[in-house]
Amino acid sequence: MSALQLTRPLAVIDLETTGTNVATDRIIEIAVIKVMPDRSVQNKVKRINPGMPIPAASTAIHGISDDDVKDAPLFKQVANEFRQFLEHCDIAGYNSNRFDIPMLVEEFLRAGQTFEVENRRFVDVQKIFHLMEKRTLSAAYKFYCDKDLINAHSAEADALATFEILEAQLVRYESQLKADVDALAAFTKEDEYVDFARRIVMQNGVEMFNFGKYKGKAVRDVLKSEPQYYDWMMKADFPLNTKQKLTEIYTSMVLKKS
Repeated sequence: MSALQLTRPLAVIDLETTGTNVATDRIIEIAVIKVMPDRSVQNKVKRINPGMPIPAASTAIHGISDDDVKDAPLFKQVANEFRQFLEHCDIAGYNSNRFDIPMLVEEFLRAGQTFEVENRRFVDVQKIFHLMEKRTLSAAYKFYCDKDLINAHSAEADALATFEILEAQLVRYESQLKADVDALAAFTKEDEYVDFARRIVMQNGVEMFNFGKYKGKAVRDVLKSEPQYYDWMMKADFPLNTKQKLTEIYTSMVLKKS
């Protein structure tokens, strides 16, 4: 059996949210299952008051209503607690590279805190599943673990199921997957991007816009020829992480001139 080899804690995360827009939606439940190198497990699960109404369509999916979170803390009240809990951890999740991690980073930025992503390894269990079999979390749980996922869309149940799937994947693909986080992070890594929302991507070491009328154009070239585009993006409804990275590029251009 290929038990996952851990050199540092692996935090398996799952979020329930008001919706899927990283820029405008908010976390309403967060679960972190922290698996230590010695295989001991630490759990941290909290409901969060999003500070906005939860759409009925979202409640229909995860079962969490406005009444359920009315007395819960705001994210900024628990941000430091979760930041400390996640320190020195690699991160795993199901569709986490495209959703949970960008959403979490955004919430930390709103709370005035920086969640460091450098020197962390990210393992997306959904990416392994899609690369190997192509399917949903409940289907993956049935396929790999031969179990029905009870309480699907409960953040804790989903996070626990995600780790079970990861371990089962290592058994099933023992000859193809190496049971360590470095190899799994490399296997699930996607195209290089600058911001989590993938509005800016890297191509041959150059930052390129990945949306709109300047898609495929170098960010620095666009900002040089049309500096008002920076102002428009900063005022528009883009994620804070996107604006942060755009500002870093813009600032480096200004400093280079001076």
